[in-house]
Amino acid sequence: MLLKNALFSQVGIGITANTLLLLFHIFTFCQDHRPKPSSLTVCHLALVHTAMLLTVVLLASPDLFESLHFQNDFKCKALYYIGRVMQGLSICTTGVLSTIQAVTLSPSTSWMAKFKHKLMNTVTRAYVFTWTLTLASSGNLLFYIVSFSNLNQTNLMFLNKYCSLSPMSSLIRYLFYALTTSRDVSFVGVMLLSSVYLVNLLFRHQRRAQHLHSASLSPRPSPERRAAQAVLLLVGFFVVMSWMDFLITTFPILLSAYGPDVLSVRILVSNVYATVSPLVLLSSDGRVSRVLRNVQQVFTSI
Repeated sequence: MLLKNALFSQVGIGITANTLLLLFHIFTFCQDHRPKPSSLTVCHLALVHTAMLLTVVLLASPDLFESLHFQNDFKCKALYYIGRVMQGLSICTTGVLSTIQAVTLSPSTSWMAKFKHKLMNTVTRAYVFTWTLTLASSGNLLFYIVSFSNLNQTNLMFLNKYCSLSPMSSLIRYLFYALTTSRDVSFVGVMLLSSVYLVNLLFRHQRRAQHLHSASLSPRPSPERRAAQAVLLLVGFFVVMSWMDFLITTFPILLSAYGPDVLSVRILVSNVYATVSPLVLLSSDGRVSRVLRNVQQVFTSI
């Protein structure tokens, strides 16, 4: 019950934060009429995390699961497949977002500057590639996720009260495992490289600015420093939680001890990033603080 309550609290905070992040950027679109690639990517990330957290709620709550008027086998396949696809898209979208920020802030003398004028087309192609790759790398779940009512086997791997994972051949298991792992490692590598490049640019810009302005004139951290700290926090937190999820998922499978307790802890860990990332993005965006100050002024005047 403690793990279940923690899970529902986590999901509630995550869905609320991602919804606020999405609505804020939609409100920004309506004002600017010129959506930026980074804003579109943040919206995509918020939608992915919202869908991922919703699947967690449906799978963790028997009442909500039974309220879906479909066969259990279809519900198990669809929900676990969607959840795995959204988890993969979370990794890919974070890597794309980090790369967009690095390209956007790169100086005109950098080799990355040539991508600025065609960044929107590049991002669109990245979306197509990541969706295709993620849908394909999770395809095995459509065949091997089953409901308990359909198969009466004793060697099924427990997933929840209604769903389980049927045995698969070693070739299929290691093929999809290698495909998923290579995808995740590749995008985490891209994320780290682009984030290191971005942080280096921000600190170089800050050092140049310190020669022109006295530090006493700006007691608060500069926007560049706040952005660098946000990138470091987001990427560092993502990498730590991803590897914790990887270790919790891999070792019980290798030891054939993937029980309900391990599964509950794994679900909590795998959804921490989806809950925390919108809070980091909201807190690091100066426009959010301005909107909140304006709202506060309105309520104060009333």
